[in-house]
Amino acid sequence: MRNDKENVIVDKIINFSLAIIKYCEVLEQKRKCVIAKQLLRSATSIGANVFEAQNAESKADFIHKMKIAAKESSETLYWLILCERREGYHFDIA
Repeated sequence: MRNDKENVIVDKIINFSLAIIKYCEVLEQKRKCVIAKQLLRSATSIGANVFEAQNAESKADFIHKMKIAAKESSETLYWLILCERREGYHFDIA
């Protein structure tokens, strides 16, 4: 990371990724493996890109990585909406 300061965004995205991992385990137990796999990939990709952006080579590189994270979060929302509407599996980060 760039410095030793606490980074609220990085902390939140790590917690989000951990919550998604738990949620996907529940989906897999209910034999929703395809959706679980897609959700896990897109959701953890958000964190990977945010984390990587912390060491961007330039401002443009930082913006690019954060835009990728934004796209992945949009895809993640799509998978979560499908889960909620189809199966009634509500995702709760708490």
